[in-house]
Amino acid sequence: MYPFPNLLFAFLFLIVAHTVSHNHAYPTPMNCTDTSRLCTSFLAFKPEPNQTLTVLLSMFDVSPSDITVEDPAKIEYVFIKKNCSCLFSTKKYITNTTFTLKTDDGFVSDIVNGAYDGLAMVSNTTRRAMIGGVVSLRLFCGCSSRLWNYLMSYVLKDGDSVQSLSSRFGVSMDDIETVNGIGNPDNVTVGDLYFIPLNSAPGVPYPLENGIDAASSPAPAPAFSIEGHPGNPQNPQNKARVPYGWIIGGIGVILVVIILCIAVLFLVRSSACYVNHTKDSDGKVSHKFHILRNPSFLCGSGRYICCKQGDWKQTNGESSNNQINVPRVLGTDILDVEKPVVFSYEDVLFSTDGFSDSSLLGHGTYGSVHYGVLHQQEVAVKKMTATKTKEFLAEMKVLCKVHHANLVELLGYGATNDELFLIYEFAQKGSLSSHLHDPQNKGNPPLSWITRLQIALDAARGLEYIHEHTKNHYVHRDIKTSNILLDGSFRAKISDFGLAKLVGKTGDGETTVTKVVGTYGYLSPEYLTNGLATTKSDVYAFGVVLFEIISGKEAVICSESTKTKNAERRSLASAMLAALRNVPDSLSMSNMNEYIDPSLMDLYPHDCLFKVAMLGKQCVEEDPVLRPDMKQVVITLSQILLSSVEWEATLAGNSQVFSGLVQGR
Repeated sequence: MYPFPNLLFAFLFLIVAHTVSHNHAYPTPMNCTDTSRLCTSFLAFKPEPNQTLTVLLSMFDVSPSDITVEDPAKIEYVFIKKNCSCLFSTKKYITNTTFTLKTDDGFVSDIVNGAYDGLAMVSNTTRRAMIGGVVSLRLFCGCSSRLWNYLMSYVLKDGDSVQSLSSRFGVSMDDIETVNGIGNPDNVTVGDLYFIPLNSAPGVPYPLENGIDAASSPAPAPAFSIEGHPGNPQNPQNKARVPYGWIIGGIGVILVVIILCIAVLFLVRSSACYVNHTKDSDGKVSHKFHILRNPSFLCGSGRYICCKQGDWKQTNGESSNNQINVPRVLGTDILDVEKPVVFSYEDVLFSTDGFSDSSLLGHGTYGSVHYGVLHQQEVAVKKMTATKTKEFLAEMKVLCKVHHANLVELLGYGATNDELFLIYEFAQKGSLSSHLHDPQNKGNPPLSWITRLQIALDAARGLEYIHEHTKNHYVHRDIKTSNILLDGSFRAKISDFGLAKLVGKTGDGETTVTKVVGTYGYLSPEYLTNGLATTKSDVYAFGVVLFEIISGKEAVICSESTKTKNAERRSLASAMLAALRNVPDSLSMSNMNEYIDPSLMDLYPHDCLFKVAMLGKQCVEEDPVLRPDMKQVVITLSQILLSSVEWEATLAGNSQVFSGLVQGR
């Protein structure tokens, strides 16, 4: 009836979208077909003066031994060693890292592109930056077709050419042209991504003085500029390319949109509307708009803008107990979190096929979990009774404030007066437990050694994040293999934060005293004794997880006569510790064959498995002071994974690892 405003909004949207997307052209990553492929790669990076070794370690998620330098005197270029894999969903070679934003000026994609100088990308190019936000990134890498040992990602700079790169890295021009499909060596583009084939690792060790970055003392985080290319404020060429007309026009359009939004908000004030569908006496459907006094709320990570919160009154004379207002039992505490998306009961019920048995994924301590599809997105819906308000709010308060690639994402919630629902992203491969403990009876192929290590590293990174990098530090209190979920690419995410607790600083570290909850076999001695929950309690539980990854056994081992009342039950931790006492080094691994998962079929490097076992032993030390923190665990697992990948590269091409007989890659 009034088409002009709609056309105006559409026109304004197109202009803004064009303005925003104008500078989001990423380099083209390398194609791949073998999604089981994993290799060692390098990235050539030219750091800014204030990007010291400490900053680089954080930016690329590596240890100091993974960074070499082209010229120790100038540190003009550094070479980052990273594991590279073929991403299943895109069939492109990528490697992952995370980046903590130090500014809220602009879009995340612009800041990332500037900080990593074209070597990284984010999936969402329209997300605004937020100080302290942790962004999951994909770094461009490549795996060689085995004609060379390594490929190095390199973004072409002014003055670079195929000939200069050939001379600089000691490789032939023909090899560079072959890898990159260059038909004319004179036709290369500054800012594009190219891959340099190498037969040996580039550079020399990064210069250190007493273990400290020799380039400079600890410096502030990288600075970003809106002039020219972000992160390169002095680059006149980038500055010259800025489309001022589009920017000025875009700013004007944005101001107009803001004014219109304010006008709309003024008209509707604090009310929100929804469409109510009713049938008249002739059976025809009519649409009535009802005003709700309480508008919907959004979670910081929520993807859906849909929600209706408030009283939902029936207009057909029927009563309903399934209102979508927040039940009184929740009180007002729920409003303390970064506002979560609210789904209607009808949406949740429909998405799970009425919570039918066919949609059931499993039963947890506090309710059942069902598979569903909401707004064309696969989800997992945890259904709890209203008596589980404490656990419900615990997950809401943590997952609406804490976001990381290795933590399961909370998408929203639903609630009636009798039931509570939490809606999560769906993990296609299920739990780690189902892949370790009798996997074939559960329809799962056994996991390879490399995949097990990657899962362990992912879970360790998720734990490290909630222990050290969030504004408020948390202890999970229920780390176990059934709470480590796997996505379609077997990447791990920690779930089930119903028992998570804030931990406060004391003279002895971070601790909180609570009643003892959790799962037997994973509980640390000090927690069992006095309810002292610390980050080291989570470390203990993670050590048990490492033992499960090695052995394929559950956290509690039962004797053969498990059906009798007097069946002997023994913790896996105590059994592994006893076995390790008889294994002084990796050459004596035969002494603990009973505790190595037979489904590995001896396809693992014995020294690496021994190192993981010793790491697990450190994690379950009786004295929590002797246990490593999760940051140390992450570094150790990263190094073991790298060694394992190098071991795999030494195998013959017809080995079972390469042929895919060992699944789960």
